[in-house]
Amino acid sequence: MVCSLSFSVFGGMSYLLNRRICVFILLGIGLLEGISCKKSQHEPVQQDQPQVFHLQSFQIDQQQNVYQAFQVSRLPVIRLHFDHPVDRQQMFTYIQLYDHQHRLLPLQLLHQSNDSVLFLSPTDSLQALSVYQLVVMKGLPGAGNALLDNTYAMNWITVIDSTDKFPRISDSALLTFIEQQTLRYFLDPASTAGGLAHPVSGLIRERSTSGDLCTTGGTGFGIMAILAGIERNFISRADGLNQISRIVHFLAHTCTRYHGAFSHWINGSTGATIPFSALDDGADLVETSYLMMGLLCARQYFHSADTAEQVLRQQIDSLWYGVEWTWFQQNGKSVLYWHWSPDHGWAMQVPVQGWNEALITYVLAASSPTFAIDKKVYDSGWARNGAIRNGQSYEGITLPLGPAFGGPLFFAHYSFLGLDPHGLSDAYADYWTQNVAHAEINYRYCVDNPLHFNGYSAACWGLTASDDPSGYAVHSPASDNGVIAPTAAVASLPYLPDASMQAIHFYYYTLGDHLWGAYGFADAFDLSVPWFDDQYLAIDQAPQIILIENYRSGLLWRLFMSCPEVQQGLIKLGFTVH
Repeated sequence: MVCSLSFSVFGGMSYLLNRRICVFILLGIGLLEGISCKKSQHEPVQQDQPQVFHLQSFQIDQQQNVYQAFQVSRLPVIRLHFDHPVDRQQMFTYIQLYDHQHRLLPLQLLHQSNDSVLFLSPTDSLQALSVYQLVVMKGLPGAGNALLDNTYAMNWITVIDSTDKFPRISDSALLTFIEQQTLRYFLDPASTAGGLAHPVSGLIRERSTSGDLCTTGGTGFGIMAILAGIERNFISRADGLNQISRIVHFLAHTCTRYHGAFSHWINGSTGATIPFSALDDGADLVETSYLMMGLLCARQYFHSADTAEQVLRQQIDSLWYGVEWTWFQQNGKSVLYWHWSPDHGWAMQVPVQGWNEALITYVLAASSPTFAIDKKVYDSGWARNGAIRNGQSYEGITLPLGPAFGGPLFFAHYSFLGLDPHGLSDAYADYWTQNVAHAEINYRYCVDNPLHFNGYSAACWGLTASDDPSGYAVHSPASDNGVIAPTAAVASLPYLPDASMQAIHFYYYTLGDHLWGAYGFADAFDLSVPWFDDQYLAIDQAPQIILIENYRSGLLWRLFMSCPEVQQGLIKLGFTVH
């Protein structure tokens, strides 16, 4: 009996698109010698068994024996080296090229071929950034009735089309366009821009396909994005005020609250809590802090004596004063807890401890006029009595705080949509230094590309939480699967303006036919599959607008930092603002 590798072309192509790493391993088996099982010494030998021969090596363009090749030209030269002469009259029955839709493509034999070394090429130019598979099938006839021993499959992805997909404009105009287009995600659908906000409440949907499911934190971010839109004259002050007022009225009079805090997800029609998980069906303190950050920015922005603006400020203060931050110390402990449920109590038991995206939660908890935490809660709970510090070097950069390599880039974004890191320091770090170091480490890691994913470069970088082909995941240098999220580099513009701008150029001009859409850049992509998301997420779209605007004018930083309560809270926690 002969044991040999079989490979389903169509099944293999489908599997490649979903789990390329497994395919690399499986396809590699085909070139290992000795794949056939030897006959038992006691089994009689059949004298008429045909001789077998082998594929000794293969090359696609200049890539030798690579089962998953990237950046292959659109008219590649394929070199197949056998250890026995091949029957060239029958070879194209056994050597076949398929595209990602499993269509058979014609091949041609090039003149430099000989009996055992074949040089092949597609007869027509291949598509850019597309998956192809060359299959050399078992049984390929050779001289003297010899047959090829196994089926061999080689896979590759062609080069990216580097031509500009949109006309070049100035960087200033491009940043304006990104802000304006992305803002549409957060606007009322009845607006002239045709927004995606919930038509009943004005709350911000979790993602572009989530219907009534709205996000508390994304709504806070969305309010800040709307303020930037007003300032840039994308929408009128009156329209922005009307939508934010509708949101605030809905939050105050319709939504369920838990000791003043809101749930992670809210039904945009009814205000009822939509559980985030089985136990997470009540308060989410971190999401609430993102909402409060946005509301306080709006309170500072709409400062006129106009009656509608006065009413808005009063309603925001009512919501702000109502959050019982000290309740989330769980009976006086020196740490804040992320969740509380009226049905499950403290069952989730997730302390809010640094370093992560929740610095803003402690700043606001210390700033509360009504339920302020003590400094010891910050030092013991958030900073873990100094254990928050890192101090190690990654990619040649010293990282003051947090996990190895800094974690996902949203750590440097979410709290700092309103909290201005310039000159901001406390006993544990200078926060401008922290965020620049984090972004630089993330950038350098992608440029180094230690796991050899397709496309990573100085123009294609940024690892954070985002969609990926398997769902939604947190991506970082310590948890890298090839997925890049545009928000990671775009929202890092204040920290690494040159590197971020280079990425913006690449995402818009080079990948724009795949990435750019109705609400700005799609959430994520993976050039090693290749895969491009067709959705947008509120918590990824808004930081692009807000941090672009902060880079350009400092608007949201000025608004949030102008809150007298915030200034008092920072002083209370031992912060220095230079």
